[in-house]
Amino acid sequence: MLILLTKVKPIQVKPSSITQTDMNSTRFSLSQWLCVRTLSLVVIATTACCTGKAQGGPTPTDSVATHQEVTLLFAGDLMQHKPQIDAARRANGTYDYSGVFDEMAPEIQKADIAIANFEVTLGGPPFKGYPQFCAPDEYLQAAIDCGFDVLTTCNNHSVDTYARGINRTITMMDSLGVKHLGTYCDEADRAAKYPFLIEKNGIRICLLNYTYGTNGIPVPKPCVVNLIDTAVIARDIAKAKTMHPDVIIAIPHWGDEYQLLPNKAQRDLADWMFAHGIDHIVGGHPHVVEPIEVRAIGGEKHLLAYSLGNFVSNQSRPNTDGGTMVRLTLTKADGHTTLTDCGYTLYWVSRPVTSGKHNYRVLPSSYPSENLNATERTKRETYLKNTRALFAKHNIGIEEYAIDAK
Repeated sequence: MLILLTKVKPIQVKPSSITQTDMNSTRFSLSQWLCVRTLSLVVIATTACCTGKAQGGPTPTDSVATHQEVTLLFAGDLMQHKPQIDAARRANGTYDYSGVFDEMAPEIQKADIAIANFEVTLGGPPFKGYPQFCAPDEYLQAAIDCGFDVLTTCNNHSVDTYARGINRTITMMDSLGVKHLGTYCDEADRAAKYPFLIEKNGIRICLLNYTYGTNGIPVPKPCVVNLIDTAVIARDIAKAKTMHPDVIIAIPHWGDEYQLLPNKAQRDLADWMFAHGIDHIVGGHPHVVEPIEVRAIGGEKHLLAYSLGNFVSNQSRPNTDGGTMVRLTLTKADGHTTLTDCGYTLYWVSRPVTSGKHNYRVLPSSYPSENLNATERTKRETYLKNTRALFAKHNIGIEEYAIDAK
């Protein structure tokens, strides 16, 4: 399925459901690919760095007509714990998420295509938080209103409200016009819609989305949740290539919760994906950020972000109260598409219990300190300090950029 993307203002809706995360290690067999892995893993720290500079049009030249450009923005896990649901509930029984994403919306809307992991189901009332998430429909509307164009639905909470949750989440997303991938009503639905192909500014982008598991809850038949299986992924990559994309990007749900470094399974699967034709990898699930690197493979630059952390949640344990967004610029010149710029920005989540305000707020690192109370300032600075120290030690070829404060 080819999607030609045009940003439109969505209509308003009424209530439904949501999700959070716990985890197990990813398991899959890779022994047959060890030789390929040895050849493919080339990390060159001295390669030209993706600086995350301000995005603009191409430099005026006589050959501008042969250049096309698209900016992609990836965000982490859109969670919805019970306190978040309670904070959004109004006396008339509706849910209001005003203010949650306001500070991040301009940056999200600036991208040509903005993508996030929707880690909740919309199974309808009663709404629940952890361990089996079911969120109000208004939460989906808020995600759309702040600018997300594509939502991934394949994660360890995909089956939290069983077949009803899978099918109703798909129905709601379709009714509101937001593109999505990762879960399907049945095999025929998956065959018709996956791999997911979207085109913007003349650049064709194929997205693939998989999860390590579903928290031990069996996937109800005939529904389909894309599970990490290298045999299946290999077939999907082969099918994707027949669709003539300019780039193929994988969005895996993997790793160990709350761990700041990727495990061996993540590292091995990333190597395997690059060896089999994936151009860029943007992962999630650990609820904390993990390192980001730009690899030089075959003379091309390839982004690998192991985990972007939470975009919004009620989690408060160390390193879970913030996350990172990654921005990529892809440029197509004379039929060849390359990664020409990338960067990451940090943000922190202010909770009502800390701020005294009614709702949760996702705040960029550049948000004015004078607008925060003393406790908020301390918590934000702790998160930013820890994350910057992690990235300074482990990131390769990518730099932080700041969102202009309002």
